[in-house]
Amino acid sequence: MEATVVADGVAGPLPGRCAYFVERKKRYCKMVAGSGKTYCGEHANSDAGGDRKRIPCPLDPKHTVYEDSLAKHLKKCNSKEKPKPVYFVKDINTGPVCDEDTVSDEVPLADYSAEKMDRLLQKLRQAVKGLNVSHRQSVLSHDALHDALNDPKNGDSALKHLKQQASLLGNMERVCVLGSKRCVVEFGAGRGKLSHWIHAAATQETQDNLHFLLVERSTTRFKVDGKNKGSDCTFERLQVDIQHLDLSKVPLLQDKRLPVVGVGKHLCGGATDLALRCLLERSSSAAAAADDDDDDDDAEEQPASKRLRGEAGHVDLSAWQPRVIGVCIALCCHHRCDWRSYVGQDFFKGRGLGPAEFRAFTRMSSWATCGMTANHRAGQTEGKGVTEGPDKRQVEEEQEEEHEEEEMENIPESLSSMSVQERERIGRLCKRLIDEGRVQYLKSRGQETGLSCYIGDDITLENTLLTAVPEPSL
Repeated sequence: MEATVVADGVAGPLPGRCAYFVERKKRYCKMVAGSGKTYCGEHANSDAGGDRKRIPCPLDPKHTVYEDSLAKHLKKCNSKEKPKPVYFVKDINTGPVCDEDTVSDEVPLADYSAEKMDRLLQKLRQAVKGLNVSHRQSVLSHDALHDALNDPKNGDSALKHLKQQASLLGNMERVCVLGSKRCVVEFGAGRGKLSHWIHAAATQETQDNLHFLLVERSTTRFKVDGKNKGSDCTFERLQVDIQHLDLSKVPLLQDKRLPVVGVGKHLCGGATDLALRCLLERSSSAAAAADDDDDDDDAEEQPASKRLRGEAGHVDLSAWQPRVIGVCIALCCHHRCDWRSYVGQDFFKGRGLGPAEFRAFTRMSSWATCGMTANHRAGQTEGKGVTEGPDKRQVEEEQEEEHEEEEMENIPESLSSMSVQERERIGRLCKRLIDEGRVQYLKSRGQETGLSCYIGDDITLENTLLTAVPEPSL
């Protein structure tokens, strides 16, 4: 729309800035206009006197380009598909395709009949029988964050996240996954703060041959990687979706041949299952075939008959696979899990459940966090920390809480008389059942595993921590 049509009370464009009024944002465009120009390049078509036409970019219609410069633009457009890195293997961690994947129940929970909901709740109660529905309390801290936790410049939100980081490190120390001669793989790394604090916790001795891989599918601003420059530890970013990541092909791991520790802070929904598959789907088979030969650095001397799972479905252990010596993942957003990537399918089937019940339970899981009071909501979001700064991961977590608040609409009318506390209890049972499938998967891969409550629910309602270490050799 032309800049002359302006809503009441809106100030004019800033000096040297574009004169295009963005109706959706109710303000002028803030892009810089060229010398002698009224509009920026993106809104050049608004200039009636302009002689060059702009068209939507065929690679990404969210931005435009001069039509007569299209060929030149396509060669350098940021939306142009980039060459895939060597560790990109399409859908390697998504799980096998099966006929059950086509089964779906897209009927909103709010439309469930009273009979159907009763049957579903009965299945849930039957499925959780024998499970410990309460997690052990393991709210810990770590000396590495002492000064940061006591910094008076912290706002409420910054302090909230620092307490979570401190407890995560405390629990990593508890299960003995901190140390030297290993590679820490942070899934869903965002700005890389968890890796930063793990590095800060390392002593002079434990920094020996300690390296970090930060996995994040999108570009990230305000990364903290630069704070770790000058150390002997390597910090390397892998911009790839977890579902396409083959750790055995990452050059750093191929070169160093180090054992791996997988970590993540609030690894959303199905991303947790993708990460577990990435870590253990192939490496556990490789470890078993290698007869726990920890000190063998010469992979070329391994028997050619060893095979690791390949694209054709056979097991092919001839290729080197990283050995996983620890997992520490803070779980969240069970409503975003999906059946195909879910690692607990066998556990669900063993309890008489399938993809239809799984989808219903994932949606119901949001009831565990959507009953929070307005005061709790305010406590979660107010006060941005000065020392922490803008954090994409922090914003995403708050958005997830808002999404789960919206899930209140999915409560069937037949349950409208049920108390908020009872609906929250049902939601927690759904989360517990989904997480138990992950525990059983880890156990089947030779891991000693557990679930714990790593932080108080006054800090975050998504406070479950999944940890695993290899079972001791008999």
